Amino acid sequence: MLHITSLSDGLDIFKALGSDVRIEILNILLDNNSMSMNELASRLNITNGALTSHIKKLENCGLISISSESAGHGNQKMYSVHLDKILIDLERQEDILNVYSTELKVGHYSVYRICPTCGLASDKAIIGEVDDSRYFDHPDRYSADILWFTKGFVEYNIPNFIPGFQKITQITISAELSSEAPGVNNVWPSDISFYLNDVRIGNWISPGDFGDSRGLFTPDWWFPNWNQYGLLKLLVINQKGTFIDGLKISDVTIDRLHLDYRSSLRFRLAVDDDAKHVGGLTIFGKTFGNYGQDIKVNIHYAPM
Repeated sequence: MLHITSLSDGLDIFKALGSDVRIEILNILLDNNSMSMNELASRLNITNGALTSHIKKLENCGLISISSESAGHGNQKMYSVHLDKILIDLERQEDILNVYSTELKVGHYSVYRICPTCGLASDKAIIGEVDDSRYFDHPDRYSADILWFTKGFVEYNIPNFIPGFQKITQITISAELSSEAPGVNNVWPSDISFYLNDVRIGNWISPGDFGDSRGLFTPDWWFPNWNQYGLLKLLVINQKGTFIDGLKISDVTIDRLHLDYRSSLRFRLAVDDDAKHVGGLTIFGKTFGNYGQDIKVNIHYAPM
C-alpha cells in the first residue's frame, strides 16, 4: 500500500493514472497476475514500442513491478501490479506540521510471548535457530529485520517526544505484515489484533503468508519457500475511532486513551489464543518484503 500525505507527493501517480491505456494495463494485470510485454501488447492491440512508454510511467511511480522468467532460450520480463492499495490523506497543512515521526526496528520489541513456528533474521543471517522461542531474547535480535510466530505477541515502546503541554490527537502506524504458515501459503487467514497501552484497538484478518514471488527487498540468501513479502497496512487511531487503510475497525478513539506528552505508548501486535483464525504473524522490516520500511509511527498533537 502507498500512503500519500499530500497531493504534490502523489503527482507522478496521478499522472500515471491519467490514461485510459494505462488503466487498462493495470486492469489486465490484476486479472492475470503477471504478463509479458508481447502478451500485454497483443491484448491491447498496440505495438510493443507504443506499450513501452506506458510501462515505463507505471514502473517509475511504483504501480507495477518487473521480474524475469525463463522462457525458451532465454529470460523474458514479466509485469505485475506492485501496489495493492493507494491511500490519500487530504489534511490541512497546519495539522501535518504538528507531528512527531519515528520508526521502530522489527527487533526492538520490549516484551514478547510467542509460540513456534517462530524465528528472527537480520539482512545477513538467521538469528539463532528457527522454532526456538528462546532466541527472541538473543542480543542479536536488535538487528532483526523480520520476525514470525504462530501465536502470542510482540510489544514495542513507541518513543513519545512531542513538545510539552501537548495532547495526542492522532496516531498512525504503518507496517508490512502477513500471516505465518509452515513454509508459505497465500491462503492462510490470521486474526491479527492491535493493542495500545493494553487496550485492544482493533483487528485485521491477514489473508495469507505470501511466497508466490520473491520480495523486492528480501535478501538473495533467504530461502525461496519462506515468507517473501506482506501487505503494507496503515493503522490510524483518531477522534472518530480506529481504522485500517481507511476502513473503521473499532470505536476506540484517541480521546478514550487520554494520551499526552507524558504518556508511555506500548504498541502490541498479537495473534490471540481465542482468535478465530490462529494463522500467525510475520513482521517485515526495511531489508525484507516489498516496501523497504521499518514500523513507521506518526504522533499528531495539539495544545492541551
